[in-house]
Amino acid sequence: MSGSDKIEWAGRIIAVQPRIRLLRSFDQLHHNYLGYILRVRGTHGNKSGELLIAVGRGAHKKHRFCPGIELSGLSAPVSDLRIETAEYYKTSRIKIEKSADNSSPNTPPFTGIPPDLDIYRSRGHRRLNPKTYQAKCFACIWGCKMPVEIIIDHWNSSNKKFRSETFCYGPKSCFFYKAGATRKVPGRRGMVWEEEDWVDEDSTSHRGPDD
Repeated sequence: MSGSDKIEWAGRIIAVQPRIRLLRSFDQLHHNYLGYILRVRGTHGNKSGELLIAVGRGAHKKHRFCPGIELSGLSAPVSDLRIETAEYYKTSRIKIEKSADNSSPNTPPFTGIPPDLDIYRSRGHRRLNPKTYQAKCFACIWGCKMPVEIIIDHWNSSNKKFRSETFCYGPKSCFFYKAGATRKVPGRRGMVWEEEDWVDEDSTSHRGPDD
């Protein structure tokens, strides 16, 4: 994709979260750790407002994105919104216009510089109530809204469903946290698998309450 196919944007970062895609197949799941999503308040093309911009692991390692940074760049509109929570991706020509205070509060929501994606992978996550995410956790580095691709039938590759799910990678002691309802995954012949609480407990069993 050439630079002419992209839009120019500029603004101030108000949140940074991991960009993770989730593939489900009944009781099996696979994560694809792609990079980070910047929530930017500014201008894009001839519009203004908030926009969600996907950036890669390398860009984050170089610029250490965090709220308060003012920046600009070029990005392409996402071609398939079923598999992205960002609105723009394939980001290039990032320019930091103004740096920010990198300090992070010791209470939630945690809004400092997000860690490397391997840290998220090693921590594991718990399901997060979508309403809680939207009200309290959309700016926290430990929150994540994932696009989910569900394979209903391996014998019929066109039989898929798409949705989004919200998760928390943060401390178990966070007073904002609410799990919400268990999630159900459709399968062949009308079967349904329910992801019960033990799945989250197993995923984060190696962490203490404040880790």
